[in-house]
Amino acid sequence: MRDPNSKLFSWEAMRTERARLKATGRRLVFTNGCFDILHAGHVTYLSFARQQGDALVVGLNADVSVRRAKGPTRPVNPQQDRALVLAALEAVDYVVIFDEDEPISLISTLLPDVLVKGSDWAHYVSGRDIVEANGGCVVLADLVPGRSTTGTIARMQAQASPPPAESKP
Repeated sequence: MRDPNSKLFSWEAMRTERARLKATGRRLVFTNGCFDILHAGHVTYLSFARQQGDALVVGLNADVSVRRAKGPTRPVNPQQDRALVLAALEAVDYVVIFDEDEPISLISTLLPDVLVKGSDWAHYVSGRDIVEANGGCVVLADLVPGRSTTGTIARMQAQASPPPAESKP
């Protein structure tokens, strides 16, 4: 098994790795997200994404971009922890952290062959135009019903809340 730390790449190191993959004819798949509290939906999604090519790179939202997107209480887990957990998954070959709200700069840098997003993003896939203009394709992945980080947090908060006090007659 590969050491998860060996899957954590800087932008520059990933650019070099992308050139190596391209030179050997390997198809690079890209996806991105916060991956704050990893759940079965994430694992299913990432396994699906990996099946679309020869190597999967996950663009991971940095803590600052997660806060902008999800609010001041997120992420629950810091970016280095989230990156390491993702890297420990067999389906994930590379993890690259990005600070922007959208991964357009990273996608432009890597020019993946396949861009995968969840079907909940069918209305807008960030980087679609870049990938397709460079001969790549976009694939939408079905979601696992009832599995989301937001839902997990809501269930945890509901379970932690004390029951309402009973009123006495």
